[in-house]
Amino acid sequence: MAAAAESGARAWLSGGSPRPGSPTSSPELGAGSRSRLGPGSGPGSGIERPGARPPGPSAPGHSFRKVTLTKPTFCHLCSDFIWGLAGILCDVCNFMSHEKCVKHVKTPCTSVAPSLVRVPVAHCFGPRGHYKRKFCAVCRKGLEAPALRCEVCELHVHPECVPFACSDCRQCHLDGHRDPDTHHHHWREGNLSSGARCEFCRKTCSSSDVLAGVRCEWCGVQAHSVCSAVLTPECTFGRLRTMVLPPACVRLLSRNFSKMHCFRISESAAPEPGDGDDGVDGSAPAGPGKEVAAPESSKQTLKIFDGNDTVQRNHFRVISVPRLARSQEVLEAALRAYYITEDPQAFQLQALPPPTQAGDADTEALGKVWSGGTAEDEGSRGPGSRDVPEAWVIRALPRTQEVLKIYPAWLKVGVAYVSLRVTPQSTAQTVVLEVLPLLGRQDEGPEGFQLLEVLMGSRQVQRMVLADEELLLGRLQAIRQTSLRQMSQTRFYVAERRAVAPRVSLFVGGLPPGLSPQEYSSLLDEAMSLKAGLVSMSHVYSSQGAVVLDVACFAEAERLYMLVRDTAVHSRPLTALVLPDVLRRPQGPRSALQFPEAAEPAPGLRADQRGASAWVPHVLPGTLLPGAGVWRGWHRGLGARHPGGGAAPSGLPRACRGHPAPGHSGEDPFSVLLSVDEADAVLMDRWTILLDAQEAGGGEGSVVDAEPPKIIHMSNYCGIGIDAELSLDFHQAREEEPGKFTSRLHNKGVYVRVGLQKLSQARGLHREIRLQVEQQEVELPSIEGLIFINIPSWGSGADLWGSDSDSKFEKPRMDDGLLEVVGVTGVVHMGQVQGGLRSGIRIAQGSYFRVTLLKATPVQVDGEPWVQAPGHMIISAAGPKVHMLRKAKQKPRKAGTPRDARVDGEPAPEGDSK
Repeated sequence: MAAAAESGARAWLSGGSPRPGSPTSSPELGAGSRSRLGPGSGPGSGIERPGARPPGPSAPGHSFRKVTLTKPTFCHLCSDFIWGLAGILCDVCNFMSHEKCVKHVKTPCTSVAPSLVRVPVAHCFGPRGHYKRKFCAVCRKGLEAPALRCEVCELHVHPECVPFACSDCRQCHLDGHRDPDTHHHHWREGNLSSGARCEFCRKTCSSSDVLAGVRCEWCGVQAHSVCSAVLTPECTFGRLRTMVLPPACVRLLSRNFSKMHCFRISESAAPEPGDGDDGVDGSAPAGPGKEVAAPESSKQTLKIFDGNDTVQRNHFRVISVPRLARSQEVLEAALRAYYITEDPQAFQLQALPPPTQAGDADTEALGKVWSGGTAEDEGSRGPGSRDVPEAWVIRALPRTQEVLKIYPAWLKVGVAYVSLRVTPQSTAQTVVLEVLPLLGRQDEGPEGFQLLEVLMGSRQVQRMVLADEELLLGRLQAIRQTSLRQMSQTRFYVAERRAVAPRVSLFVGGLPPGLSPQEYSSLLDEAMSLKAGLVSMSHVYSSQGAVVLDVACFAEAERLYMLVRDTAVHSRPLTALVLPDVLRRPQGPRSALQFPEAAEPAPGLRADQRGASAWVPHVLPGTLLPGAGVWRGWHRGLGARHPGGGAAPSGLPRACRGHPAPGHSGEDPFSVLLSVDEADAVLMDRWTILLDAQEAGGGEGSVVDAEPPKIIHMSNYCGIGIDAELSLDFHQAREEEPGKFTSRLHNKGVYVRVGLQKLSQARGLHREIRLQVEQQEVELPSIEGLIFINIPSWGSGADLWGSDSDSKFEKPRMDDGLLEVVGVTGVVHMGQVQGGLRSGIRIAQGSYFRVTLLKATPVQVDGEPWVQAPGHMIISAAGPKVHMLRKAKQKPRKAGTPRDARVDGEPAPEGDSK
């Protein structure tokens, strides 16, 4: 038995992993490596401690060869142009380099990258989009056609490359399996913003020609891949350290749920990636329903499958080989197509007869067989010979013994893995018994441990407990028979047997608002048949039409999650999100919470009191999505007190030095978060408005059928008359043709147009309303609009009250418990106010107002317009003041600083105006 461990510096691709410049071990690949294992020699001679430099090349897993260049080419290490006609190319992952740069390459090849992942974490791919000047992280080629992007770690890939992408996403939470106690940089290679500079050498490290340079997805540090080896491996989370919830604070302990289930990310409706895959040597994409491009006369195009799974689904990759190529060359090309660099002697090609290609996965007794170096029925010629099928499946030859890596599923072991030789008699129980002494657990009985099989897929990491009597060698052969790609992504862990009490919190939204807990329970039970004893309703948000279900069974939670996504109540589709648990608070006085647009913060604040960041309904720790409110709280222990909030990025009031209300300025989310972190806390009054429509005096314009009273809340301003009428006309125009309202310029043009239409209209608002302030009647001047303002900003930042001092009124403040009442004489007056030429007509100041509407009149509150029936409007203070954030005045930063630089990788929405 031999034991070996990875270098502690490997796995620079994974979350919480060391830097890319550290040396890595060459993994044991195939039968050829097994023959080198022996007592006292080779990688199996002992346990290598993290940090030790293993033998072998500095570039792990690459298959470099010198090639002749036929077009302008750039080096993937230094990103400089390769002068001359010769370059060094990896046949597997297309890494191109100067000959002088090869010895400095630390980036692992795609073929071995899965084995270097420290903690497997699945990606969260959004819908397909166009990403200009971006490159695929798997094949390193440009993203010409619509591609996919991970919404968490900014990994860019071709759709056909998704099955080969590493499960090395940014780890945003703990899951109980290999949870790290220290946090390292999460390096992501390439696709840096233009002008990015290296943190170490201060030179430009970005490239628009190749996949070069690295960036930490947590702190934003950018560097050359070589320079990153000099930087401190531990990540401090950069400028946002006081706002980010580290993974150690959040746990999602459930069977098959991942952070993908905590996001509201629109998944692509396109077929599963892998339907048509780019072949090597420049061959055309192919797959179900696609034709293979005609090759050159001297070459033949072959369809290659990697196991029963791809044969059954008819998912293949295409290679182009010379017609007279030897079987060894064809087999090597087929293995490269699936990023397999093991010894070709351990594999063979089996032909697929045409009738078998359409779904029969039983390929044990297929026609011709081509093995590494010899052909069983046609000498040494390859599949390009006459009458040879064009479809082949790669098969692994049976093995009498094999070296298996076993990873410990707990912390501070001192080794990354140990290697054991398994035989036909080796079972999961015997493997556990042999592994424990190597991991320092020899004093504990094997009955307290179990063997886990983990499939590290790019979209989902799946775990399965192996039975004690499971034969390991047979299990490995079965995995290879199913898919060689899956074998390269499969890992085995030894873990403690722990009785985990299942508990999943499931947020269900989209329900009818205003119901009681009993009504919600009956509604959900009727729609989804909730199992009594396993599901309970822990929180109800009636105003939002949402509930939180606590589920005491993983299988039931998974069933409900999938069922909710396919269920509609009252013709409204439901939404489901998994809520993670928070273990402890991060160090530092503040954290950020985020809520959707126009949503009340109740669920997030409830979550914050539980000790979590605001995952309802958008966000998991470490992320920010545009168009959501941001709240920052000051905490004492595990409790939150007086959180401060603001809307970002599209609705923060000018009074808080935020963005203009008419539209989104397109500011980078990273900059928004910096503004939140540096913002000053201010107090702000809130107001309630009682709308009591009724018969007003019995005169002309009175109504008999009165509407029921209604209470609404106001934060910024309330307008009656002309300004509300303009907002109402704009709102109605947008409702009729929403597709046209996609830019700020167009929106402003509509406002101007509706304003011009009102120039000749005069209704004499002062004759249609009555105003009482502090129960005292106030005579109104000749006006067309009456506006109650709580903030010193109105209409895209205009100062409606004015800055002139007046002994009759106090200086306005947001927290003085008073509202200012201002009048405008018409559209021209409003335009002059917005242009800074005039201010409004000061009418009153107070804390209690009663407005009597004699006719139906347009009214707006904080930008929401409607026509209010005749009756009364009573405005009064609403309880305690709220804590808000005001953007701090700051000196301009120098452009291009590494810690502030972020990738501009998200495609701009159609019609978005920057």
